[in-house]
Order: sequence, then C-alpha cells, then structure tokens
Amino acid sequence: MTEEMTRELTFRQNVNMMFDRATTYLDIDEGLKHKIKICNSVYTVRFGVKLRGSIHTFTGYRAVHSEHMEPVKGGIRYALSVNQDEVEALAALMTYKCALVRVPFGGSKGGLCIDPTQWDADELERITRRFTYELAKRDLIHPSQNVPAPDMGTGEREMAWMADAYKRMHPTDIDAMACVTGKPPHAGGIRGRVEATGRGCQYALQSFFSFPEDVAACGLDGGIEGKRVIVQGLGNVGYHAAKFLSEEDGAKIVGVIERDGAILHDDGIDIEEIKHFLTRNGGIKGYPHGKYIEDGLSALTADCDILVPAAIEGVINGANAADIKARIILEAANGPVTANADTILREKRVEVIPDLYTNAGGVTVSYFEWVKNLSHMRFGRMQRRAEEKRAMALITELERATGQPLNDQFKARFAQGDQEIDLVRSGLDDTMRTAYARMRQTRVTTKGIEDMRTAAYATALTDIAKSYESLGL
Repeated sequence: MTEEMTRELTFRQNVNMMFDRATTYLDIDEGLKHKIKICNSVYTVRFGVKLRGSIHTFTGYRAVHSEHMEPVKGGIRYALSVNQDEVEALAALMTYKCALVRVPFGGSKGGLCIDPTQWDADELERITRRFTYELAKRDLIHPSQNVPAPDMGTGEREMAWMADAYKRMHPTDIDAMACVTGKPPHAGGIRGRVEATGRGCQYALQSFFSFPEDVAACGLDGGIEGKRVIVQGLGNVGYHAAKFLSEEDGAKIVGVIERDGAILHDDGIDIEEIKHFLTRNGGIKGYPHGKYIEDGLSALTADCDILVPAAIEGVINGANAADIKARIILEAANGPVTANADTILREKRVEVIPDLYTNAGGVTVSYFEWVKNLSHMRFGRMQRRAEEKRAMALITELERATGQPLNDQFKARFAQGDQEIDLVRSGLDDTMRTAYARMRQTRVTTKGIEDMRTAAYATALTDIAKSYESLGL
C-alpha cells in the first residue's frame, strides 16, 4: 500500500477531487467550473439555552453551496462530528444530487454539534426551536429560499418542531409548512418520506440490474434474487434498504454491521428480527442468529456480492479497499468511499453505484412533500375515487361479457385507486430509473469515462453549467 493510498483527504477534499475528475471530460469554462465548485456561503451560529440549571452553548452550521436554483435544499444533522468542512461537502453533494435526478433545488446542508441521546425530548425540543429561530431570522429556513430536511440524528419529530417554530415566527405565511420537509404526515408531511432514501436505494439497484451487460461487467449475473448483501448501519436508510431488498427482491442479508460489532450469517439474517433486537438492546452484540464480530468495520471486507454502506462517510478507504470482496458497492450513505478507495476499487472492477444517485430518494420525496405543501392538497385526493369507479366499471363489464366472476382478491387490488404513498413510490421509481438512464448514457457515450461516479458527476455538472449559462454567467 502506497503512502498516497493510506493518507486520506478530508470529506470536502474527496468531493472536490471527484468533481475535478469529472470536469476533465466536460467543455466548461474554467471560471464557471470554479463558480460551481465553491460553496457560496456558510453561516455559523453559537447560541445558549438554559438547561438543567445552567446555560449550555451549542454550535450549528448552515452551508449554501449553490443558488443556481432556489430554494436550496439539504438536511440538518445532529452529531458531535458536525463541522464546517463536513457541511460544505454535504451541501456540494446536494447540489450535484438534485441536478442528477432533476429536482429543482440548489444544494444546502446544516448541522448542530450535539449528541441528541444525551438530552431529554423536552430539552431537545427547546434546543431545536432555538436553532430554528437563529436560522430562520436569516432566511436560512424559508419555503422559497432554504428548505431543510432530516439527516443523521434528526427525524420527523425535529422537523415538526422546526415547522412549528417557523410558523410561530411567520403566522401569516400561508406556505409556512413548506419551510422544511420530512415532517410527520399529520403535521404536513407526506406518506413514504421516512422510507424514501432506503426505497430509492432499492430502485437504484433494480435499475442497475435491469442492464445485464452492466451486471456481467462486475462479475455477476441474473437479478437481485439470491444475491448476498452486507449492510453497514441499521438506521433509517440501512434498515429500509435491507428490508425492501430482502422482502421484495429476494436478496439474502448475510451481514449487518453496527457500532458495537457485526453479525454474519451465511443462511441469511431476518432484518425485522435484528432491528427489534437492536432497538431493545441498544446494539447487536448478543444477537443469537449468526457469528458476532467485535470489530464491526472489519466485516466490510467479508465475502458478499453487494455491500451497502449506510452510515457515515469514509468507512471504505485506502486502508481496506484492496480487501473488499463485494462486486457491487451501493452507497446508501453520503461519501462512504473515499477518493483513494475509489481509485483502488475501479482497478479491481468493483462497481460503485454512487451516493450522488443511490441515496437521492430522500430529496426526491422531499420535493414531492414541498410541492404538496405549496398546493395545500394531498396527492390522490382529486383522482382516487374516479379511478376506482372506472376500474369497477371495467370489472363489471368483463364479468358480464364472460359470464364468469373474477377473483375477489384481484378485484379488490385492481379496483383500488392510487393513494398518496402509491403515487410517491411511482414518482420515486420513475425518477431513479430516469436518472440511471441519463447517468448510463453519459458513461457509454463519453470517451474516457469508465466508472459510474464520474458519469454521475459529469451528468449533473452539465445540467448545472447550463443553468448558470442561462443566467448569463
């Protein structure tokens, strides 16, 4: 292993290196390249909240990478690891991700340096509402300018608090609920948002396997069914991705990696069972079905067909990339493969389905939620019953013409009009299929581009450059 391969770059440097690699294949003015690459602004806030009898000071960030389209979009994470370098890198990824899947947002990202497990729910609510105030008074939370969403350490609850805090600050704003996405359905959210990123991972892998020549190029054949999968991280994204791939596509989950170790089992792991165990016990150590490995990250190099890193950035790097045995890496997390590792994996002909594409399900369904909030009407409300009436009319006529009754289960399924979650899943599926086709077309037609990540960046950057040029830049 060379020193260059073991000396890792920062997260932002990794993103910039991948940006630079892609732009070598594009005819974009150097000045415009620089404009696209840099982060437009970063706001750092330090605020105090009186908790447990004393003032506690918290540090938060909100980075805006690109405003070529507005509002800008990106999650807010709660973690002790949050820093300016990280939020700038994640904001850049959001810009490129939105362009790749053609969601009309610029890129942003935020974070609060906090361990959310160390605070009670009421304390966390007070902290969140104060953080919202600090951002909203600078329009860093705003329905038409900057729309946050959940990320690591946050979820529906925190988004509901943020939306309510913003509404209290702007009581006459009719579109106030569109200030954040990822809210619970009863508070203006959309059904399917919680599962969206994991569901998008499933659709991304389905899109890849729909091209047999792409599958064959990485040494595999057939479909997803029977493929051995290891998932790192059973949070929201990893859990849903593993659940859908195993229950709906027939993949075999042979490994689960968590903070306290890993479980490997050649016969397959029941995702619901291990998730319940994790929730009850706070870890997977002691899970009875499979082999426990204390050094969980070492299981990244265990034998499998598909590896799904779904937790944090940089887990596959120059130190372990050469030992990866998976033939496909599905990047469910942001930045789990470093630039050094990416080079090694390309040489090994391991197919990396990049984060830029794979985990775009979250922002796609956030877009649907934002549109729903602006229209003030849930999806399906206008057409669902009309669809059911047409379906029942068709069933009645078929039964009359044939003289035979149709199966009751078929009738119930066929006659049911599309509900909101059906429309959300349909829209997400279409988005992921279309984005994969665009990315693949770039890879096939651009001389020199051999890997999917470079193709994804090149596809996104081409669209972004066109947007800036249309503005006269």
